[in-house]
Amino acid sequence: MNQVLVAVALVIDDYDRAIAYYTGVLGFNLLEDSDLGGGKRWVRVAPPGNGTAAILLARAVNDEQRAAIGRHAGGRVGLFLHTDDFARDHQAMSARGVDFLEQPRHEPYGTVVVFADLYGNRWDLIEPKPTRTR
Repeated sequence: MNQVLVAVALVIDDYDRAIAYYTGVLGFNLLEDSDLGGGKRWVRVAPPGNGTAAILLARAVNDEQRAAIGRHAGGRVGLFLHTDDFARDHQAMSARGVDFLEQPRHEPYGTVVVFADLYGNRWDLIEPKPTRTR
């Protein structure tokens, strides 16, 4: 069996506002923006690189969904963005106004910093330490 996780949905308030943030501020690529009719769209964004997973931007349509905006992981870090150059990406994201919630730190697994997206969802920006092979 071969399975691949291709998308994770994030509840947002407005498609165009979210696209502008994820592409303009985080530097993600807009992979798809398809009109589904009735005001619904299928919008996928992903960081540059060769990964397979994307974020599906899902506009809230009722009070329960609106209450979930920015609470993707209940207030914890729930999204993890790996980079091959922490300093480069941290500097570029800072210049574009990303809301970093702490100073970068070095952990046993790599260099990391927590940031909040447009809606308050918490992310880790991580440059993992190289894994050693025998």
